[in-house]
Amino acid sequence: MFTLTATVEYIIVALACALLYGLCTFKILGALQQAGYNGKKYAAWTHRKGNMVYSRFILLAFLTALAMLVLGICFSFAGTFAGYIALIPIPLFAALYCAADKRALKVPLVSTKRANRIYLLNVLVIAVAAFVLGAAGNAVSYYCYTLPENAEWEILSHLRYLPLALLPILLPVLLRVANLLEKPFSSAKNKKFAARAREKLHAAPCVKIGITGSYGKTSVKNFLAAILSVKYRVLATPESFNTPLGIARAVDGENLDEYDVFIAEMGARNKGDIAELCELVAPDHCIVTGICPQHVESFGGIENIIAAKGEILAGTKKGGFAVIGQDENTDKLDVAAAGLVKVSVGEHGEFGAFDVASSPSGISFKLALGIVQCNARSKLLGAHNAQNIALAAAMAFKLGLSKEEILQGIEKIDYVSHRLQPTAVRGVTILDDAYNANVVGAAAAIEVLRSFEGRKLIVTPGLVELGVLEAEENAELGKKLVGLDKVILVGETLVSAVKNGYLAAGGEAEKLVTVPTLEAAQDLLEGELTEGDTVLFLNDLPDIYN
Repeated sequence: MFTLTATVEYIIVALACALLYGLCTFKILGALQQAGYNGKKYAAWTHRKGNMVYSRFILLAFLTALAMLVLGICFSFAGTFAGYIALIPIPLFAALYCAADKRALKVPLVSTKRANRIYLLNVLVIAVAAFVLGAAGNAVSYYCYTLPENAEWEILSHLRYLPLALLPILLPVLLRVANLLEKPFSSAKNKKFAARAREKLHAAPCVKIGITGSYGKTSVKNFLAAILSVKYRVLATPESFNTPLGIARAVDGENLDEYDVFIAEMGARNKGDIAELCELVAPDHCIVTGICPQHVESFGGIENIIAAKGEILAGTKKGGFAVIGQDENTDKLDVAAAGLVKVSVGEHGEFGAFDVASSPSGISFKLALGIVQCNARSKLLGAHNAQNIALAAAMAFKLGLSKEEILQGIEKIDYVSHRLQPTAVRGVTILDDAYNANVVGAAAAIEVLRSFEGRKLIVTPGLVELGVLEAEENAELGKKLVGLDKVILVGETLVSAVKNGYLAAGGEAEKLVTVPTLEAAQDLLEGELTEGDTVLFLNDLPDIYN
């Protein structure tokens, strides 16, 4: 059974299975990538209610096993060769699975070096599992058939590779094993990469600014970069690059001596994340946009979120400015204890946006810069963006820009991608707010939608990462949708709470529709939208949440 010839046969069959079934794992690898290669988060996705990943793999396993069983029995007259013929369904159904599973990930798999390493390790892990299953099947066949007293079990020799049909069911778990095997290599490599960035940032002569908060980080970062660029040479982290690796990539290949200011967005999902980012960047000044229950799922409570966001104060160089967006949670931050100069932005602060007028054409407001006041206007949508601009303007003013320079910078501010970004298509206004996943931003986006003329429609899957508050906050979101002309809820993850909140608040059931995917929502809109309508896409969740 374990002769050299037999062992080579098992290896060849195992490698062939691994290559075939590896092709069936591209989507779950994409989900793992969306989860930040976090095995627990990926596992939670595979077991999430309504997720069909295991159901599809079980169906693939069942059909393969059934076909192998039929072929093995039907070709029993071929003797030993019947076992090889029974292998035919494996490539056949693997190919059919790949062809049938055509729906692309909303966030496509990016072929990074890490993803490629995990894929190759995954193929290797599948091969090992296939070798074990194949050898086990052959062992059972050998001991049940070749022994004289068990000669009636000849049929088992024709089905000796039948255990390989179990492989599809194991694929989600085997991918996680491959991820664990790859993790030590990436961790060591990432630490070296981040260490080089740290040395570079600490040696750089430019002024460094860290920005954190539960919402508005990317917007405020972009607004601040636009305003400061009137006077200074500015480098800011791109898009939502707010992790140690993201910031390290932002400065990689850049000559920081050529910039006057470096702005780093700082995100966090766990205690200590922002402290780590501050240790990397060593910010001279910081901004806290505001604090709400976003990411309470990972933090465990609002008090933990406040403490985590407050890490930026301890991580900023003493004597620096701490621009704070005023709310009930940021008021709990002890700026003085950190040795920073507090710059309050809000209703009772020395800086802020007042008398805000918001319309579909933009916002106008009175901008307070200490004792200096001026009238400002921006094409951005939503009164909340006036506050975001005020946060950026406050820091710019403290860094030496005049009122005139700040107003000139505000004129340069453009829409932030996927954050209430309007587009006109055949007379229909599309409000792309796909990256909005917090309760404050969601409320602001809905108010913007209500400011438009004509019919108002919304497409949303709800809000995530709210932990124990998820049902409550999504019910509140549902209440805010009452009065809109069409409410399209996407998926099964959170929509029940949104639907219940909507109906409980008096929403009309005939105006509410639930669809399984964003593609289905888009198909529905094709026959629904007419000229003059406005549709808001709120929080287009990536696949890992659906």
